[in-house]
Amino acid sequence: MEQKDVVDLLNAIKNIDISVWIGGGWGISALVGFQSRPHNDIDVYIEKKNAIKFIEMLILKGYSETKTDFTNEVHTVWQDSEKRTVDLHLFEFGEPGTIYYDGEPYPSNVLDGAGAIGGHDVLCFTAEAQLLFHQGYEHSEKDIHDVMLLCKTFGFDIPAEYK
Repeated sequence: MEQKDVVDLLNAIKNIDISVWIGGGWGISALVGFQSRPHNDIDVYIEKKNAIKFIEMLILKGYSETKTDFTNEVHTVWQDSEKRTVDLHLFEFGEPGTIYYDGEPYPSNVLDGAGAIGGHDVLCFTAEAQLLFHQGYEHSEKDIHDVMLLCKTFGFDIPAEYK
């Protein structure tokens, strides 16, 4: 997705008045303040209670759900005719200090990140959470780029699996 497409989506989200958090590559670009590489999609995290409102907005914008091997009840993929792709992730707030994603608890402070995309302030995962979520699986070139950028920008040690 190009930055202009993300800005267009952010404006549509603003019009439906729900909070979103940006993860993945665009989340890292938001944290560092610039688009550091091309992005195929945007990872959007919303509260499960807002799913219908968000999906209705996507449909009005010409998106339809695309089935993949990794989609489930909390992660769906939406694409429009131009192949712009939104990875939609649903979570729920639990007891104070906790969110639940796909039945797993996470500390809610993973959502305390803030950044900007195309001059629009966005909520996103923290840099620490992004680094953590990029570990424990086989890495692509994009993952390596993102982790190195996070480490350089925020002064983190490079995780052993990336050395």
